[in-house]
Amino acid sequence: MTVSALTRPGERDRLVVKFTQIDWTFVIALCLLAGTGSLMMFSVAGSSWEPWAGAHLFRFGFCLILMIALALFDIRVWFALAYPIYGLGLALLVAVELFGDTRMGATRWLDLGFISFQPSEVMKVGIVLALARFYHGVSAENARLSWWLLIPAFMIGAPVLLVAHQPDLGTAMLIAMTGGAIVVLAGLSWRIIAAAALAFIVAVPPMVMFVMHDYQRKRVLTFLNPESDPSGSGYHILQSKIALGSGGFFGKGYGLGSQSQLNFLPEKHTDFIFATLAEEFGFLGCASVLAIFAAVIFMALRTAALAHSHFGRLAASGVTATFTLYVLINGAMVMGLAPVVGVPMPLLSYGGTVMLTVMIGFGLVQSVRVHRYTEVTSGKGAFV
Repeated sequence: MTVSALTRPGERDRLVVKFTQIDWTFVIALCLLAGTGSLMMFSVAGSSWEPWAGAHLFRFGFCLILMIALALFDIRVWFALAYPIYGLGLALLVAVELFGDTRMGATRWLDLGFISFQPSEVMKVGIVLALARFYHGVSAENARLSWWLLIPAFMIGAPVLLVAHQPDLGTAMLIAMTGGAIVVLAGLSWRIIAAAALAFIVAVPPMVMFVMHDYQRKRVLTFLNPESDPSGSGYHILQSKIALGSGGFFGKGYGLGSQSQLNFLPEKHTDFIFATLAEEFGFLGCASVLAIFAAVIFMALRTAALAHSHFGRLAASGVTATFTLYVLINGAMVMGLAPVVGVPMPLLSYGGTVMLTVMIGFGLVQSVRVHRYTEVTSGKGAFV
């Protein structure tokens, strides 16, 4: 689209109509989550905007503008870019294996000089787009049970193995679970689902004992018995539980959380920010924030349900599944119901890369909403 085209009255009118079709209630909910995260960072930094709160708001402002811009992109553009984005993500993961930057014993980053990033974040969006496009052209019968399942199995398995090898178990789990959710939503037979669940349960013990790295195995064993090493591997979970419990129903008050303010709580602005919130605002504050998360998830699923194209439905559902998994895994981790795997609470936790991934995904969701009546074709006719 040229600059001159954008100045034409008809083109401007179409952009205005698209702009009004964005779910602004959804946008407000995202702003509330990011604003709450920034307030908590301001508190734990000793009532200072530095080093986290100000940067968090600035990043969110940039990501929000990007999300709105992406929402205006025709859904057919997302469809056309689905496989290229997945291919780029896979190539970047291979590049990490060959040229990756190692930090704290893990090779997860690509350092290009002017920017350093984790290619696994690209794959979180790429896997959603690629699977949605694949199933867009697959019949309901083939989606249930057939040799076609080998293709999505490879599409999910390749990035999962590459990310797990970095090692980054938390991100590998997110990619695998998001991909699995899309396959199930596409119509996978319940017989396959039950067999896969049984195989997973059987495979977990030998994976923990013989496949996982030593520090990953230690995390699982610490999750089962955190009191066995209270000042070492169990420290994170125990301090998080103390912060959660000490907040009570109403909390200790803003800026008055002893666990976070006195630095007993580790990663208080990132992975364990929800525990910081619980200590200062109690059960009532946590329930309010979780209600906003639930509203975001509900609105995104409603958008998926209203889409006229199969690609739009699966893409919006996949993004929502990723966001939901972030919330569930981090919440369970903070409460001691899951091992500590380094999964942040989206928009609430400090971290630009995850925020960018989440907001790009929501740009896709809003694009599905704005273009929900648009037919998407794959050269074989429209699937609506």
